[in-house]
Amino acid sequence: MKNNERQKNTDTTAKSSNADIVEAGKDAATSLRMLFIDGLKDIYWAEQALVKALPKMAANASAPSLKSSIKDHIAVTENQVVRLKEVFNILGEKAEGIKCEALAGLLKEGDHMLEETAYGPVRDAAIIAASQKIEHYEVATYGTLFAFAKVLGENDAAKLLQQTLAEECEADKILTDVATGCVNMDASQL
Repeated sequence: MKNNERQKNTDTTAKSSNADIVEAGKDAATSLRMLFIDGLKDIYWAEQALVKALPKMAANASAPSLKSSIKDHIAVTENQVVRLKEVFNILGEKAEGIKCEALAGLLKEGDHMLEETAYGPVRDAAIIAASQKIEHYEVATYGTLFAFAKVLGENDAAKLLQQTLAEECEADKILTDVATGCVNMDASQL
């Protein structure tokens, strides 16, 4: 490629990337601490929404191991809400949620999966799939918030977030065990 063609390609790339820059909103985070607080508000809303959604998932599960693991996770999630309140308190912030669009979308997808499956092993497999998507979102979120807390020197908050991160990893493992232990095999027989 000739030098003037390289320059032309570079100029085009620069112009298109400038067009892709999003203008920040008036309440946009301007510091890592603000981004951290926004993330906490997001996951606080998400955990409260899960406390409401988990009983529906348990009611729609047919496998006893899945039903009990979901019911157990309700109590864990309620404790996570309390723990998040502690994090807000440590930071001197009001515990408040901001709608988490990601989790709202995952919950909507989970409802759709229920509508698209008959009660029984196939629905159980769908519940596990939807639940693991949620767990993976939570693992990513808590991992990020833990990292932010550490770099901001908020070690007490980091310890609480790390505890929740470990619980979310364990919940994902339990779901995998239920899926591979019986649900997926039962669903494959239909």
